[in-house]
Amino acid sequence: MKRYLIGSLAAVLGAGAVIATEAGPTAAAPNDPVLAWNEITAEATVRSGIAPLLNPLHESRMYAMVHIAIHDALNGIERRSRPYAVDLDLVPDASADAAVATAAHDVLVPVLRELTPPFDSAIGPAVAYVEGEYAAALAAIPDGPAERSGIALGRAAAAMIVISRRNDGSDTPLIDDTEIVDPEPGEFQWVEGFDFNFAPDWGDVTPFVLARGSQFRPRPPHALTSKRYAADFIELKELGDIDSTERTPDQTQAALFWFEASPSRWNRIARTVSVDAGLDMWANARMFGLLNVALADGYIANWNTKRHYNRWRPETAVRQADTDDNPATIADEEWVPLWGSSGAGPEYDSGHTIEGAAAAVVLADVLGTDDVAFDVCSYSFVDDAASNCDGATPIVRSYDSFSEAAVENGLSRIWVGWHFRNAVEMGYQHGERIAHRALHHAFQPVH
Repeated sequence: MKRYLIGSLAAVLGAGAVIATEAGPTAAAPNDPVLAWNEITAEATVRSGIAPLLNPLHESRMYAMVHIAIHDALNGIERRSRPYAVDLDLVPDASADAAVATAAHDVLVPVLRELTPPFDSAIGPAVAYVEGEYAAALAAIPDGPAERSGIALGRAAAAMIVISRRNDGSDTPLIDDTEIVDPEPGEFQWVEGFDFNFAPDWGDVTPFVLARGSQFRPRPPHALTSKRYAADFIELKELGDIDSTERTPDQTQAALFWFEASPSRWNRIARTVSVDAGLDMWANARMFGLLNVALADGYIANWNTKRHYNRWRPETAVRQADTDDNPATIADEEWVPLWGSSGAGPEYDSGHTIEGAAAAVVLADVLGTDDVAFDVCSYSFVDDAASNCDGATPIVRSYDSFSEAAVENGLSRIWVGWHFRNAVEMGYQHGERIAHRALHHAFQPVH
């Protein structure tokens, strides 16, 4: 009898100098408020229950809004790049620490309070945590005109992005349990244990830098009757099976390692590569702004694509292969993916791959090289907490470049049994295009 690895809502989720760093849970430099509040944002998402696995959609939106506000607040002290939401009058003597803390706080509190079922039960503890961190941050700043000016800049920057996103569509229902009647072969169906579609209208959320969610929509997936579909099917069936004898131990580790939600993972990586590169808070404000608008738009674009093509998940494809009119695909009604379930939403393209590719492109551009070596841990070893970042024996994987990590991140979706290679390859291209759009349309340096 095949076993399920977990039963949780986590299954809804769909050449230059080398910089050596280590990405861990406490990597932020304490003297940089941008990094500190990025880490506070990470902790707030965990305390609210949306991270590190369950709801990367609202998580990505939260990170993006926080870092837009931080960027624009610092822009009101010294102008280094174009503002995103508000062009504030310069107040050179304002406290940067107060501006950053207030901008982040004044976004986090209202955005946390917007969380809807089933993610609204822990809003109180998450908000209380943010309030405590904000009080501590202000207490460390000398009272006086500089602090008051910094607070004013932070409030203005936060207010503008909160107001501008008020009707962006992110209040869309997260659970759609409308029964799927008589689906055709290849069309999305609920997978075992998850009789719903997760946030099917997230693709209509207003993007941060894209013109629309469909802007870079990839071409259609392989036809069910094609040789390319059969090749992807056979690969996925062999490597993504929970009891696979073809998947190597290293591939199994990578599959579980990369399952953590992308905003948590890539922001953690960004914090440590920033420290080693010696970026100051203005450079960090721009980098984290770019990273997080790209990640947020990656999910919007991915969900738009998923709904448009409405492709069945691998779990359904393998179990119902006798309906696809492809003689090269053989059904297995007992097939179970490594993670235990292959996702409550259409399969094509791979959102996880989009996120990794987008992050890799942004970070390489900001740091001026893709060749940044780093180690990183994970929070998605759900059956073995000791292997997580803060466990007794954390598993750490090493990479010599952002692109190397992003490629493995994409391949992990095959090894975990969630995506066909076609969805991974198209997802990588999709993410690269979104990242380049962000780099050319947001936070442009002022020369």
